[in-house]
Amino acid sequence: MQCVQEFTPLGILRNKHLMTIAANFWPRRFRQLGRSAPRLFETEPGTQVRAECHWQDHVLDHPTLVILHGLEGSCESGYVLGTAEKAWAAGFNVVRLNQRNCGGTEGLSPTLYHSGLSGDIRAVIVELIERDGLREIFAAGFSMGGNLVLKMAGEAGNGAPAELCAVAAVAPAFDLKACADALGQRENFVYQRHFVRGLKRRMRYKASLFPERYPIDGMRTIRSVRDFDQQITARFCGFEGADDYYAQSSAGRVLARLAIPTLIVAAQDDPFVPFASFAHPAIRENPNITLLAPLNGGHCAFLARARGAARFWSEACVVEFCRGKSKRLAQR
Repeated sequence: MQCVQEFTPLGILRNKHLMTIAANFWPRRFRQLGRSAPRLFETEPGTQVRAECHWQDHVLDHPTLVILHGLEGSCESGYVLGTAEKAWAAGFNVVRLNQRNCGGTEGLSPTLYHSGLSGDIRAVIVELIERDGLREIFAAGFSMGGNLVLKMAGEAGNGAPAELCAVAAVAPAFDLKACADALGQRENFVYQRHFVRGLKRRMRYKASLFPERYPIDGMRTIRSVRDFDQQITARFCGFEGADDYYAQSSAGRVLARLAIPTLIVAAQDDPFVPFASFAHPAIRENPNITLLAPLNGGHCAFLARARGAARFWSEACVVEFCRGKSKRLAQR
């Protein structure tokens, strides 16, 4: 592991569960973030995803950061907005991207979203390059979104677009089987219940829009994320089962191929992204990967003792890393 940067957690939030939960309910306002314009990107025939785009004056003179949320999140998630605000203040254009079916976009595609759809963020980046003429693009993802960003960049390998300068992932779930197993532990029942309820609710709505495509029976026997992936994700997304889905969709299998600067931020006490995953040989051996791994931080939380913008430590790390890789910002 290449780098462990100091992180001082806020007071009593050294407890991983308190840290994780507190970050989700922490009151936040994003007054410095510029206004956004909605935009649809076609990622494959018949499928669109929606983003909220914040464009600086003289767009082409600024780098652009694309931000992707985690499981059952959206472009309105607090960590997405917080990262966007910090990036905007640093001089970035910002694209807050919804995954398929998230942020109220279930009608934009007949398909479901899942952790293997790295092609969606790749298609968005390609359109930003080819249609908008952007020449410095960065991508950052959180949890499930972190897996997708790493998978996208790893699959591209040495063939990544020259305009894609760097990627960052916070608490990336790049070993999906290990994460599903961790969620099944008794101490994590609150997170498991939260995700399962959200996934079921979204699936019921999706089935109401496309009843012939999704004949579901109420999903009464689904009590875990693994159950959902076995009975829904695998069934309707072309996998043989949950284990096949996890194996094919985990970014861990392509980390060694990452050929652009990559930041991974992971707390050693993350309750359901096991830190043991980050002992992956590619993280240790790939010189393009920088790992920040403080002892505390919970899951996508990292509430620091510092005040102001520095309170949300991982967001600041992502923006600082990307700013350090931007030639346009270095020239100012």
